[in-house]
Amino acid sequence: MVMVVIHDRLSVLRVQERTVERAEETPVLPRRNNEPIHRLSLSNRDWSEMEVPGRQSLSEETGDDDTGGETFREEDPKIPPDLEWEDSDGDLAVAADNGGKRSYAETARMFKLRRNLDQLDCFHRQKEHDVLKAREELKVCRQNIVDLERQRDKLEQEIERQKEEDNSVAVLRLRAQHRRLCEELQREEELEGHINTNLKQQELELCQVEVELGRFCLLRQEVEEEEQVFEALKAQRVVARLQKENNVSQRLQRKIQHVKDKQQAMHKIDESQCQKKIEEAPAGHKKAAKYLKETIKRIHQQEAEKEQQSRELIQRRIQAIESLKSNIAATQESLQAQQHRAKANAQRKEQEERQLRESLQAQGINSIKHMHQQKQIEELQRRKQEFEERQKSKRVEIVAKILQEEQLEKRSKRQEALLFKSAHKDKAPYQGRAREKLLHYMGPTPPTATEERARQQREFSDNSSSSSVTSDTEDLEEIPNQDKKQQILADSLMEAEFSGLWDQNYKKSLDESQAKLLQKEAKQEVSLIPAGKLNMPAKKVVCGKEFKGPPFIGKPDVILFKDFEVGKTYKKKVLLTNMSYTTNYCKLLGVSTQLMDFISINFDPPGSVSPGMACDMQAVFQPMMNQDLEGEVHFASALGPFSVPIRCTIKKCHLEVDSHLIDFGSHVVGQTISRTITLTNRGALATLFSLDTSTCPSPETSQVHMPSQASVNTQQETSGQNTSSCKQESFASKSTGELLSKQESQELSVASQQQLEAVAYADQPSDVEAPVDQSTSDTSSDFSLGEVKDGEIGPFESVQLEIVFTPTIPGEAKLDFLIKFSDSTSRPIPITARGVAVSVPVSLVQPSIDLKICMFDRLYQDTIIVQSSASTALRLTFDVCPEMRKHMEILPKTGFIQAQSSFNAQLKFLPRCSLSETFFDRETGVLEVPVTVQVADQVRPVPLTVHAVVTSSDLQFDRSEVDFGYCSIYQSVKTSVCLTNLSLLPQDFGFIGIPEFIEVQPNDGFGTLLPLETLEMELIFSAKKAKEYHFQLNCKSGINRDFPLSCRGVGVIPPVKLSHSLIQFGPTAIGERSTALLYLINHTAPSAARLFSFVLPEDSEISISPSAGQVLPGEKCLVQVTFRPRLLDKDIREEAVRLLHRAKVLRDQELERHRQMELETKQEVAAEPSKVKKVLQPRLQGKQAVNPKNSKVSVSPKTEGPTTLPGPADIQPGSEEYEEGRMSLLYSFTQRYRQYTVPCFLWDGDPSAENPQAQPTWSPLNTLYLELNCPAIQPPLVATSSNGQNTIDFGQVAVGQKVVKRFTIHNISKESLDLKSSLLDINGPFCLLNALRCIEPGEKHTLLLAFSPALEKKYLETLEVRSPKMTLEVTLHGEGVVPVITASPTGDLLQFGYVLEKESTTQVLTLQNRSAVAVGFRALLTSLCPSRPQSGADSLPLLLRSYTESHIQPVVGTQNYNGLSVFSVMPTEGTIAPGKSQDITVTFQPDHQSVNYSDRLSLELMNKSKVCVMDLKGAACSHNMYVSGGDRLTVPIESLLPPLIPSEQLTESEMLEKPSIPILLTLRGGYSDGAVRPAVRELEVGCIRSMLPVKKSGEFHWDNVASLQQQGFTVEPSRGTVEAGQSCTITISWTAQSGYKVNEVVQVCVPLTLKGDKTEVYSVTLLAWASIPPH
Repeated sequence: MVMVVIHDRLSVLRVQERTVERAEETPVLPRRNNEPIHRLSLSNRDWSEMEVPGRQSLSEETGDDDTGGETFREEDPKIPPDLEWEDSDGDLAVAADNGGKRSYAETARMFKLRRNLDQLDCFHRQKEHDVLKAREELKVCRQNIVDLERQRDKLEQEIERQKEEDNSVAVLRLRAQHRRLCEELQREEELEGHINTNLKQQELELCQVEVELGRFCLLRQEVEEEEQVFEALKAQRVVARLQKENNVSQRLQRKIQHVKDKQQAMHKIDESQCQKKIEEAPAGHKKAAKYLKETIKRIHQQEAEKEQQSRELIQRRIQAIESLKSNIAATQESLQAQQHRAKANAQRKEQEERQLRESLQAQGINSIKHMHQQKQIEELQRRKQEFEERQKSKRVEIVAKILQEEQLEKRSKRQEALLFKSAHKDKAPYQGRAREKLLHYMGPTPPTATEERARQQREFSDNSSSSSVTSDTEDLEEIPNQDKKQQILADSLMEAEFSGLWDQNYKKSLDESQAKLLQKEAKQEVSLIPAGKLNMPAKKVVCGKEFKGPPFIGKPDVILFKDFEVGKTYKKKVLLTNMSYTTNYCKLLGVSTQLMDFISINFDPPGSVSPGMACDMQAVFQPMMNQDLEGEVHFASALGPFSVPIRCTIKKCHLEVDSHLIDFGSHVVGQTISRTITLTNRGALATLFSLDTSTCPSPETSQVHMPSQASVNTQQETSGQNTSSCKQESFASKSTGELLSKQESQELSVASQQQLEAVAYADQPSDVEAPVDQSTSDTSSDFSLGEVKDGEIGPFESVQLEIVFTPTIPGEAKLDFLIKFSDSTSRPIPITARGVAVSVPVSLVQPSIDLKICMFDRLYQDTIIVQSSASTALRLTFDVCPEMRKHMEILPKTGFIQAQSSFNAQLKFLPRCSLSETFFDRETGVLEVPVTVQVADQVRPVPLTVHAVVTSSDLQFDRSEVDFGYCSIYQSVKTSVCLTNLSLLPQDFGFIGIPEFIEVQPNDGFGTLLPLETLEMELIFSAKKAKEYHFQLNCKSGINRDFPLSCRGVGVIPPVKLSHSLIQFGPTAIGERSTALLYLINHTAPSAARLFSFVLPEDSEISISPSAGQVLPGEKCLVQVTFRPRLLDKDIREEAVRLLHRAKVLRDQELERHRQMELETKQEVAAEPSKVKKVLQPRLQGKQAVNPKNSKVSVSPKTEGPTTLPGPADIQPGSEEYEEGRMSLLYSFTQRYRQYTVPCFLWDGDPSAENPQAQPTWSPLNTLYLELNCPAIQPPLVATSSNGQNTIDFGQVAVGQKVVKRFTIHNISKESLDLKSSLLDINGPFCLLNALRCIEPGEKHTLLLAFSPALEKKYLETLEVRSPKMTLEVTLHGEGVVPVITASPTGDLLQFGYVLEKESTTQVLTLQNRSAVAVGFRALLTSLCPSRPQSGADSLPLLLRSYTESHIQPVVGTQNYNGLSVFSVMPTEGTIAPGKSQDITVTFQPDHQSVNYSDRLSLELMNKSKVCVMDLKGAACSHNMYVSGGDRLTVPIESLLPPLIPSEQLTESEMLEKPSIPILLTLRGGYSDGAVRPAVRELEVGCIRSMLPVKKSGEFHWDNVASLQQQGFTVEPSRGTVEAGQSCTITISWTAQSGYKVNEVVQVCVPLTLKGDKTEVYSVTLLAWASIPPH
């Protein structure tokens, strides 16, 4: 590796020496759009070739994989490391200009040689450090080896000592430590060898580097000499530059001194002129002082007169205030006295009412109702008196008006005898009729028979209202009484109005019926009280306090369902608070009878409720009829029952106007004035209205109004106000209201709403009606209605009604209007309009002159027309306030107007900027100038107001000067200025006298500005020469005003130019790309190189490559511009929100449609009363049968709450909503056109040697601009899979596996597309499985792409799907991963031990997936493998060898007799998720006794790689005790045939005669140094744990132990007990006796008895001998 690096360094140095000599250009071939670039200009390729080795060596040192290449990349390449110079003085590149001693190539070569030499030195230092580090590690490793060897020797000595002491336990422990220590020592020795090898390699590499350093010694000396020369040359340049700066400084000082001298000369001239003016000033002062004294004297006189007038005014005000104080004091005293009297009267009245209420309650009469009736009677009496007083005042007004008309008639008769002769004849009969009417009005009042009849009707209405309040428990036999009462009411409606036609006995019958009804009502009230509650209840005393009031109070106190609709469900929650002084309970009794079919209560009894605590209930209302309902929810408590009122009201009209009186004030005859009133419907029901001027009711209306039926309305109001106190009455009234028919209830409601008008019209005498109608007809001609006379007013809407007053006769006019409604429950609304007409002899045709909008310094004129109705000529004087005389003038100021003629005056208005602000309205800004017209012999002048909106005529630029900056002669500079019209009038404008190098757009600088409009004007500066430009643009307005704009700019010739400054891309589809090529040409001197950099706009669809670089003198650089249209993220988010909103609207419409269908179904059911009864009757019975504690009825379905739509910021990229918005925009996309202007900054000079990474300073003089026109169109092909992305990510795939994914494309164009694709890498992992075809418009085609990695690395390829109109690029990327699977426990053997036959044991293997991909696995058993040799072919070699060799074992051992595998694995295959683990259970289940059970388990992955291979071994016994550890006596292969005589069939004698089980144990000792080393062997006795009911533990013991000891054998332990599932190790050692000869065999046979579920005897044969080990 070191040699490769050194070779690369040498190649860099050689290439850098040859780079300067290669300056020739390589022509670039033109290419079509969308064609990839494979060639670069020669200069770029030379730079790439020169930099590749350097970059490669640098990447190898730092570990990066990026290497330089010659292929052109679309990404913006960074500046090569060799070109990233620091900011220097800029003289390095122009060294040849200062004497020609050094060139640019020589300087660059020097810097690059120095950099490479420094890198080589750094590499040498790194290698030295690596060698030292390796030596230190080797030293440490050797020290560790020495320490370990010392420890090993100590352990060996300790082992020998323990052997001598015959301590076997310590020997075993020390041997284990010795074994671990040896293993650690071996690892350290291996590490020492590895470190030693690495050290030798490092020393070799260090030697090679030192050799290379020696080879470059001469080159290093040459570089140092060149650096010294360079420093000297740089010092010379510093001295020359310092001298140059000194010269410039001296010239600047001389220039400053010249300017100072010039300023001093100008100052002397100014002083001489000032001295001359001072000498001339005294003469002017003397002349001005004379006039000033006269002016001051006149001002003093005026001030004295004003002061005297102000004193007199103040004195008069003081007197007025004093009189006002005295009046206020007197008024306060009278008011206090009135208040005291009113308070005493109120107290007295309240006391009388209380006494009356107590007396009525003592008599058993409803006091509240009785007193309410009395109040109604008093109210009707008061209204009657008010009506009589209004009638009297109207009579007086009519008489006064008639007298005034007569006087006017006489006066006009004298003045205009000829003109009004015919009119006088016409009005003569009218005067006669007026006198007759006046006599009727002034005559005696009519008899009071009508008043008596009205009183009787009121009494009857009171009786009927009282009789309507009955209990809901009233029997059916009382219904005829109600029918009788209704019959009486109908008879009263049919009676005539005149008392002469009435029966004289009517009053008696009326009194009798009233008495009967009162008695009946009293009986009903008594019957409503339960029998147990007739007595007065005991007082509720708690803790010495008396509790009054209901035990629980509901919040809200009344459950109100307002403006309900049939078919909907409404819910209200009520909080019940314990107001008593003790713990109470609350029990639901039910609701009123009339509400049981509509109201359901959800209430959980809370149990005991402490004082002040609360519980809640829920009332659910489901209306099925459009009718007002009232009732109560009844509860029981420990302190007595209580109830919560319920009111359900339908939609009604609640109509009102903002004013019932319209006062037009005083106006001149002939003037037209309009007023507007607002009619507002505050209810939820729409109705039709009509505005009528008729105040008398029609015959049909009078019939409805005649009978006074105020009882119904009164009863409704009473029940609404006193619900809490009169619960029994409201309960009775509602039950009675249900018995009334629908038609009768409507008639009663109409009559109750219109009771006041009925009483008024009933009380009015018949002989007064004719004069009222006549007076109305006289004044109605002055009033008229506007355009809106009738129409429909919706719920909660307002309507504007206009009433116009046009007086024709001087005097007061008055008229009553009536607003009628189609709703039968809405009463008409009366409106009164009045006005006064005055007659003035001199008047103005236009009392207010509106000059509209006027500009400053412009003259405006208008005509003032004065009319005179006088009989003589009058003198007129026009007076303008002094502040406005400079701006406004009326000509002539004085004139005479002839009798019965008009006079014209000219108004001139010239507003100036000095116009006072006092005449402007602060809110509207309108100028209001009062002008008076004085008429001779007339005290009151005629007012005239001049209105105008004064505005400026200025046009304003947003800046005073435009600086175009530096402009290339090859390009143009465009800037924008805003031209604002400050006037309230539109103005024309135009730029006049524009130079030839300036262009003004739009419309060549001409146009019209609307009021207060701002127009953006584009100024395009195209410099023709390289010089400074100072000029002025002149904007002229339509009124010939000039507005100048100063401009300046500098024309420059850039050293580098673009081959094309405008690029017009072709129509490019979204997701496609278009490319264009251009050149940067450096046409400067041969020694000037230029750096360039393109700066792209933010979020643009443009990329430029290279975006920065260097252009050598006389050469050109190829630049590629790529246009990739895409959809904006903001547009996609907004489209996604719009789609969500649209889906919500459709969903709401569907829900509304379902609601309408349900409502129609309910209405159809409600239309059939029989069906309703059938439906409601079971429900009513069910409610009565249900326990109140469990009465929770939920009628309304669960409705989802309002969902909040997410905003554009909540839509996340990659989400489903985001992709739907993106696809919607693609399908609806038509075309888009955008323009970009990309600046290209240039810099003169070379990089700094100190900091090559520093950012250069770009020159503003040489900036180039590239204009791009980018049209985008809809793509014909769209990817519909992968969330609309053109990227298929296969993710991480295990090496050797194959993953297939689908990619669907959709043809959204209107033409058929023939698809083709590019070729993928043949040796790569990606493959296209299906072919492409021609797809029709609207069709889709699915591509099948497969990814099968062969190596562990990342893959990336691009598949191009080509069509005649676009090319769709699909990016394919994936990563091959080698799966890492670990198995635990580790090892090659899985031992199951001993198991009872026909029982099983399990062990678990855990596979851990440590890779980042899911991995499939399979578990294979050799016994079940199809490729395993059959018929025991694999066991034949075992039979040919010695079966006593323990290491020779068959792979598949003994199998079960039943044909099933003795070993089983679960699961046999599966998949392990990344980072997860999988447990594999191996089960050992033998069916007969054997110790040769074995098999092999292989765990392999899907790519055939092995995870682990384990041998499975186990043994089976027929009894729970076993012995293991002896020498093998039989072959490890047994027959699969079962024994011919099973052990169960043997008799007891045969079992007794059965020989013991033989066990052979061989002990081999060693002989050395004349001594025999002892030999040790072990046997293991175990007890198998079983689920069968057998003996859980076992015992063992050796027989004839003494004979063993005689032969030198020792058994430890000789007997013992083994628990189930445990084992015991028996150690047998042999020590040679004295006189033993080498190779002599000692043999002993000893019985070993095992006692478990069965007693077994093993014959253990011990063979021992000692031999000399071979050398």
